[in-house]
Amino acid sequence: MKFGKVDDPSLIDFTLPTDHPGTEVVLTKAKDDNIPEVFVGCAKWNKTDLKGFYPRGTKDELTYYSTQFDSIELNATFYRIFPENVVENWYNKTPEGFKFFPKIPQLISQFRRLKNTDEIVAEYLNSIGNLKEKLGMIFLQMPQNFAPKSFDALENFVQNWPKEFPLTLELRHKDWYEDGSIAEQLYHLLEANNISHVITDTAGRRDLMHMRLTSPYAFIRYTGANHKSDYDRMNDWLDRFEVWKEQGLKGFYFFVHQNVEQASPLLSAYFIEKLNKRFGYDIKIPVMQQTKTLF
Repeated sequence: MKFGKVDDPSLIDFTLPTDHPGTEVVLTKAKDDNIPEVFVGCAKWNKTDLKGFYPRGTKDELTYYSTQFDSIELNATFYRIFPENVVENWYNKTPEGFKFFPKIPQLISQFRRLKNTDEIVAEYLNSIGNLKEKLGMIFLQMPQNFAPKSFDALENFVQNWPKEFPLTLELRHKDWYEDGSIAEQLYHLLEANNISHVITDTAGRRDLMHMRLTSPYAFIRYTGANHKSDYDRMNDWLDRFEVWKEQGLKGFYFFVHQNVEQASPLLSAYFIEKLNKRFGYDIKIPVMQQTKTLF
């Protein structure tokens, strides 16, 4: 993923900011005795991006991917609404317990910018709903030029979103977070409608590290820099997961991107291994067939 890429990652302060005070409030309200569910995956399953991950001669990429990972941040649905039979095929190819976290089509987010989208949303949900119990949280990513002046469009979309479909939102325009009053309006809107708030960890956009959860489900989009600092950054996220877990987190969805995507499974494997050992989870650790280094 090129968003937020920098020429020299060693110059970036990757320290995780302290949490927004509202995060603990949201988590404490949800606290119970259950262990939070955790899913870790990549954004794509195709061989072109994940070079070195698949065994030679692999014919069906999704089938193999789902033997190594329990989830995917499904970027393919950003570009089109797939026929129902294609989505049913994805469902049938993946094992019990696998989860898809699909992106909302760009026709809704980029071109119509959330206006006059009721029919398209219904068409999309009719399609993606064929994932049934394997449908995780749906992901709405707005373009960088979608600014707070469009708050009314966002508010209308969020309030009318069918609540049976869990939704998470990523905003990229800096003004959503630089103006404190606008940020608080946004947090209130999302919290009131039980919408999750994406945290995007990428080198060149540290302003997106708002650390404000608006539901007890954390959706993290982590972009490594193919740099030795990637490992320390992963360790910091494990520390933050521990804090949130104690406060009442219910779900932790962590999707790994790299500037050079072929290393995403390798970095994911590192994160999963550390998470399993530290917190007692038993998430499968993916195996790299060829690529063995991030750098």
